[in-house]
Amino acid sequence: MLRLWRRDVPLSERLGEDSPLAAASGPPLTAAPTGPNISWLPEAPLLSQDQPIFLMTPAAQAVSGFFVWTALILTCHQIYMHLRFYSSPREQRHIVRILFIVPIYAFDSWLSLLFFNNDQYYVYFGTVRDCYEAFVIYNFLSLCYEYLGGESAIMAEIRGKPIESSCMYGTCCLWRKAYSIGFLRFCKQATLQFCVVKPLMAIITVILQAYGKYKDGDFNVASGYLYITIVYNISVSLSLYALFLFYFATRELLSPYSPMLKFFMVKSVIFLSFWQGLLLAILEKCGAIPRINSAEVSVGEGTVAAGYQNFIICIEMFFAALALRHAFTYKVYMDKSLNSQGRRAPMKSISSSLKETMNPGDMVQDAIHNFSPAYQQYTQQSTLEQGVPPPVTRTHSTVSARGDTEKTLLLSSDDEF
Repeated sequence: MLRLWRRDVPLSERLGEDSPLAAASGPPLTAAPTGPNISWLPEAPLLSQDQPIFLMTPAAQAVSGFFVWTALILTCHQIYMHLRFYSSPREQRHIVRILFIVPIYAFDSWLSLLFFNNDQYYVYFGTVRDCYEAFVIYNFLSLCYEYLGGESAIMAEIRGKPIESSCMYGTCCLWRKAYSIGFLRFCKQATLQFCVVKPLMAIITVILQAYGKYKDGDFNVASGYLYITIVYNISVSLSLYALFLFYFATRELLSPYSPMLKFFMVKSVIFLSFWQGLLLAILEKCGAIPRINSAEVSVGEGTVAAGYQNFIICIEMFFAALALRHAFTYKVYMDKSLNSQGRRAPMKSISSSLKETMNPGDMVQDAIHNFSPAYQQYTQQSTLEQGVPPPVTRTHSTVSARGDTEKTLLLSSDDEF
């Protein structure tokens, strides 16, 4: 019965070769619509297995695999060198976390291409990628904090200064206001909220996918894609706005660290991939991306659009690995890493440094510090030096992989300034 109603099957095949109606039908005719056509978007073209798209060919997997594995080799070598010359743990901890975005993005996208024929696998692979990109945004802002000496040092430089009004940086609404501890709180809170919203949206996507309520590019009000896209746009825009505000306030202090190159690379890797996906979703709704339906393979146009997105990311990660290699070079830490005997770190120390880098305890502590009302009037100051500490009310101590004791001091604003 289903075969009788398929529009893409000729009438002679639907009725059978021996049918008198099939013999008299002649060339297939286009049936007139039975009701008003209210769709303003063209129907997506249909491809058969005899007309495979490029994503289904071994050439696509080979080309994407070459770029992916080259990017993995370049980035893993850079991460290894940072861990080998792990002389500034508070800075390099965030750098290594940022660099891991290339292996995660590249390998995740390549796996999605390998399982392209499945209509759901790419959603689950993309969940891991989505969760990590929020982690990268937080670590980039934290790295800028460490470059400038921490929260208390930043406040010592900008506290009380008037905020310059600029439409380019979105500070026109902050005219006649001055920098305060609340400004730094907003920057951290705006990035930390994205670390919560993004994984939450990824989990909701997986749940909706399991119940058939989610489909990429489906802007129908009954589909979860529309609402997840809206929430994600609001969250990521707020996070990006906070990074712009922080750079605007500290651009002169950050100038020795080439912040524009680092900022451009991190933002392009994360947000370019998002806008690419949104553009492909629009092209899908316009009927420019075909769906595949045959006896062997049945893939919707949303999966095809996601496949093109993953293929593009595989190639982009190769160039991202080259750019990040220059933006976050390990050479500035080489001279600091030699001990008194001039020997470099052993492999055991490298593995310990990697374990310390992957520990998210600092992010949890930072979230508590920035969202808890009890800490709103305190600034954080991390230190590894020995000596008499400044006036403090609370301390948090951790032991690094190299045996140093890292203390986070909470300084009262009244005591500090």
